[in-house]
Amino acid sequence: MKLLRLLVVLLVPFVAAAADKPNVLFLIADDLNNDLGCYGVAHAKTPNLDQLAARSVRFDRAYCTFPLCGPSRNSMLTGLYPNSTGILANAQIFRQTIPEQVSLPQAFRQAGYFAARIGKLYHFNVPNSIGTDGHDDPASWELQLNPAGVDRTEEHPKIFSLTPGSFGGTLSWYASPKTDEHHTDAIEAEDAEWVLERCAQRKDRPFFLAVGFFRPHTPYVAPKKYFDLHPEAEMRVVQGVKEDQADLPPAALGSYKKEQDNLTDDLRRQALQAYSASISFMDAQVGRVIAALDRLGLAENTIIVFTSDHGYHTGEHGLWQKQSVFEESARVPLLVAAPGAQRGSVVKTPVSHLDLYPTLTGLAGVKAPANLQGQSLAPMLRDADAKGRGWALSQVVRGGNIKRFGASAATGDQGKRFFGYSLRTPRWRYTEWDEGAQGRELYDHDADPKELTNLANDPAHTKTVAELSAQLRAAAKATFPASGVTPEIQPGLWAPMVVDP
Repeated sequence: MKLLRLLVVLLVPFVAAAADKPNVLFLIADDLNNDLGCYGVAHAKTPNLDQLAARSVRFDRAYCTFPLCGPSRNSMLTGLYPNSTGILANAQIFRQTIPEQVSLPQAFRQAGYFAARIGKLYHFNVPNSIGTDGHDDPASWELQLNPAGVDRTEEHPKIFSLTPGSFGGTLSWYASPKTDEHHTDAIEAEDAEWVLERCAQRKDRPFFLAVGFFRPHTPYVAPKKYFDLHPEAEMRVVQGVKEDQADLPPAALGSYKKEQDNLTDDLRRQALQAYSASISFMDAQVGRVIAALDRLGLAENTIIVFTSDHGYHTGEHGLWQKQSVFEESARVPLLVAAPGAQRGSVVKTPVSHLDLYPTLTGLAGVKAPANLQGQSLAPMLRDADAKGRGWALSQVVRGGNIKRFGASAATGDQGKRFFGYSLRTPRWRYTEWDEGAQGRELYDHDADPKELTNLANDPAHTKTVAELSAQLRAAAKATFPASGVTPEIQPGLWAPMVVDP
C-alpha cells in the first residue's frame, strides 16, 4: 500500500501537468487568399471562419515567406526562411537540405504530445497526390491520414481546364453533383472528428492535430450547392489591367501563364464562381471540425490556428494563381484563438508565417530550436497594438540561375536566375528584383491598398526608397543561416520550379 501511495503521489503531478498543457488544432487551407467575410469581403460566404474570427485574434497583415506551396510550407513548419531551408521549389522536403532541423509538429511530438496529420501539411501534388503521403515528413507525426474523395477518384474526366487534362497547375473547375460527404475535405473533417474523440478520452496527453484542407486549390471542385451560393453573373471581373501594368517591371508579372490568354470574361466569371464555391465548401468543413472541438469540451484548452500556405490572384494586375509578391499572392489569412488571448481583436502590424513556430511552442512551454527566425506573436495575442518586429519579408525566384544577396548558384545553361524580395512595413510595400537591376516597386498602402501605382521611380519618394532598400537588404541577408553555412543542396534541387503538376 505504501508503494501504491508513493506511485499515486508521483504520478498525479505528471497527469495534472499534462492536462494543463494546451492542445493545438492547426488548420490550413490551400491557395486561399483573404476573400473571407471576416476580412471585410462583402461577397464572401464564409460563416464558419467568420465565427472563428470572432473568438480569435485576427491578423490583418500576415504574409507567407514564399508564395508557392512547397517553399511556403517547409518554411512555416521549420520556422526558417527559404534561404535557410534550401527549399525554393515544390516536390522537395527540408530533410533533403537540413535533415537535423526539428519541425514544428516534431517539437510537440518530442515534448510528449500526440501529433497527427490529416491531409496536406507539407507539399502534395494536387490533385494527383491526394490519398497518399505526398512529400510528407514522417518524423513530424505519430499518425497520418490521407483520405481521397470523388474529387480525386472519379471526377477528373469531367473537369474543365484551360489546358485539357491538366488540373493542378492551371485554372480548372467542376460543379460536382455529389454531396459534401463524398469529397476529400469533408472526409478529412470526419477523420478530424474521429481523432478529436480519441483525444477527448486521453486527458493525460495533449495533442497537436494538423488538418490540411485541399480546397480551394485547383481544380476548383465542390458540390454544386456551393456554386449556387455564388451566381456567375455576380462575379466581378478586374478592369483597367493594361493601365495598371504600365508602371511595372517585367519581373513583377513573371507568374503570368500563357494559357491565361484563352480567358474570356465569361470564363473569368466561371473561374471566380468556382474559386468562391471551393472556399465556401472548405469553410463548411472548418465549421464541422470546430463544432467537434466544442462538443467534446476541448476548446477551452486548445490553441486554434487557421491560415493558408499563401494567397491567390483572381485577375488582379492581370494575374491568376500565385508566385507574385503582390498583396493578393503573398498575404494570407491568419486567425489564432488561444487561452488568454483577446477575442475578436485585430492586429494591424505586419507578421509572418515564420512567427507561428515560436508562438505555439512558447504558449505551450515546448522546447524550440535555437535557430528559429521568427518572433513570438504572444504579445499581440494579449494586446493587438503590440508592434513586434514591425515588418514582414517575402521572396520569389525568377529566371534561370539563382542569384542571392552575396551568393550565387549555377544551374547549367538555363540562363540567369534572380530573386525578388518584398518588404512590408505598416505603410509601405517595397520590392527589389535582382537587387534592383531588374526593377523596383514601391506602394503606399495607406493611399493605395490595391497597389495600382508604383512610386519607386517618383522623385518625391527617393528618400523613402533609399531607406526601405537598406532595410530590405539587411532583412534579406538575415534570411540565411546565422552560421553563414548554406543548406546542403543535393543534385537536382535547384532544378526549374514545378508548379503543382
